[in-house]
Amino acid sequence: MKRKTLFVLALLLFSLSSFAQKNDEALLRKLEDKEREAILKSDTTVLAEVMSKKIVVQNPENAIVGFQQIMERIRQGKINYTSFERKIENISFVNGMAVVMGLETLIPQAGSQNAGKTVKRRFTNIWTKEKGDWKLTARQATIVSIN
Repeated sequence: MKRKTLFVLALLLFSLSSFAQKNDEALLRKLEDKEREAILKSDTTVLAEVMSKKIVVQNPENAIVGFQQIMERIRQGKINYTSFERKIENISFVNGMAVVMGLETLIPQAGSQNAGKTVKRRFTNIWTKEKGDWKLTARQATIVSIN
């Protein structure tokens, strides 16, 4: 009887963990889209909500930038797109972090590098929890083609 009770408890804990992870995955997909839309609209207010103030980004121009530099690049029009799509291919949870990977397709506007061209890049976004909320904490993007 004791063994059966332990088995049921273990199964219940596993089920709850799996359910929580599915909820987090759905939330992260929404946050990824919210961040993408904010970039597309140059909405620094929304970006400040979803990004950690400690964010570190290895950008496609091979520069490492932080929160203030990202916001400044948006204000200066260096991050400015006419279209921006993101295809999430994988979300993994590792040691309290969420790792999101996939493909982005964008068309930069005038003032941005590669203006008017279709740029495809691979990305990795790392999300961590800050005060109970998922925040984009690290990002890396690599250009794979420009047409």
